Amino acid sequence: MKNLIKLSLLVIFSLTLSSCGGDAKKEKKEKVKITKKKVKKEIKKVEKEVAAFDLSNKGIGPVKSVTLGADIDQALATKGKAVYKTKCTACHKASKKFIGPSPKGIFERRSPEWIMNMILNPDEMVQKDPVAKALLIEFNGSPMANQNLTEEEARSVLEYFRTL
Repeated sequence: MKNLIKLSLLVIFSLTLSSCGGDAKKEKKEKVKITKKKVKKEIKKVEKEVAAFDLSNKGIGPVKSVTLGADIDQALATKGKAVYKTKCTACHKASKKFIGPSPKGIFERRSPEWIMNMILNPDEMVQKDPVAKALLIEFNGSPMANQNLTEEEARSVLEYFRTL
C-alpha cells in the first residue's frame, strides 16, 4: 500500500513538472495529455491489483469470521462439491475461467470470509465491495447469481474449494 502511495505521489509530481512551461508547442501538450491518461490508467491498474490480493478484506455480509482447520474436513468438502455441482457449475469451472472466475487457488487471492460473503450476499457485494466490483467488470458485467445458500451450505462449498 505504501508503494502505491509513493507511486501515486511520484506520478503526480512528474505530471506537475511536465505540464509546466506555458510556451511549449502544441505537440508537447498532446504528448503530456496522452501520458497523463496512461499514468491514470496505470494507477487504476495498480490499485485494482492491490485490492485484488487484499486478504484482510472480509467482504460485506453476515460472515465476520471463519476458522479453517489444519486438515480438510472431507465429509464437509463432499457436501460442498455436491452443492457446487448443483448451484455453481453453470457459471464456474473448477480449473479455468468461464462466465465467472475459477475457484482454484482462491485462498491465495481472497479471505475465507470474503468468499463466503460473496456466495451468500452477491448483490450487495457487487454494489459496495471494490474487489467484487472489479470482478463484475472483468467478467463483462455478469453478476453472480444469488443461489440463496445457507451459511452451512456456503461453508461446505468453501471446504470444497480447499480441495481444488
